[in-house]
Amino acid sequence: MVKSTGDDEKSKTESRNSVRASAEEADLRAGIADLAGLVAGGRGLSELLTEVATFAVRAIPGADGAGVTLLRVDPVDNMVAALASSAPFVAEIDEIQYMTLNEGPCITAVQERRTVLSGSLGGEKMWPRFGPRVGRLGVHSALSLPLPLADQVVGAINLYARGKDAFDEHAAELGEMFAKPAAVAVHNARILADALTLTVQLQTALATRPVIDQAIGIIRGRTGRSAEDAFAQLRAISQSEHRKLADVAHNIVEEAARRARARHNAT
Repeated sequence: MVKSTGDDEKSKTESRNSVRASAEEADLRAGIADLAGLVAGGRGLSELLTEVATFAVRAIPGADGAGVTLLRVDPVDNMVAALASSAPFVAEIDEIQYMTLNEGPCITAVQERRTVLSGSLGGEKMWPRFGPRVGRLGVHSALSLPLPLADQVVGAINLYARGKDAFDEHAAELGEMFAKPAAVAVHNARILADALTLTVQLQTALATRPVIDQAIGIIRGRTGRSAEDAFAQLRAISQSEHRKLADVAHNIVEEAARRARARHNAT
């Protein structure tokens, strides 16, 4: 039986689609594997978020660039704790979204806890200010994915493309599969960053405690006040002069040392 030309073309199309699907799934698996090594690799928070954005571009078909948003634990005026991007044009778009307009696909994705897809930002009615402005920059497609972890959303991934209709439902599905391990990586990175910050703060406190105690002793010697009152005076000076407590204490100790040397030299 001889196949028709139409059958041959259909077979070739199916073969190409199969190859493309296999390649996209391989990219996704590679991206997820890359995520697993991020925190273990000892990267800082900013570097890790940038890596996640870069991996997202590789793993999700159609993207020209990506950004990662880390949300504040207790947002008040600003929901964003940290931003990172794989390309400068993404950083510009996210600044428009978060800092200038407070409107856009990521904000919608986070607030509604769902994947958000747009293939024509210039005419997007969902974001009447953001869409046309980004469209004028030559970026027309967006795919935003919340980063879910248990009952919370820890952040979001924003993917952008210059062409229209760059993301389809398949890309969204792959993105959602990528977002789950990405959420874990981002959350763990924040925990590690917070722990490192606390460690530095404790080390600083231990290092500065002796000079603070010396300053308290000097104030007590001059004024006859209690240790609590002397510390309150030290703190009041720090607040009124907008200086660190340790810096104020250091100046008091240095001043006392200079006076002692001057008295010694005068005798």
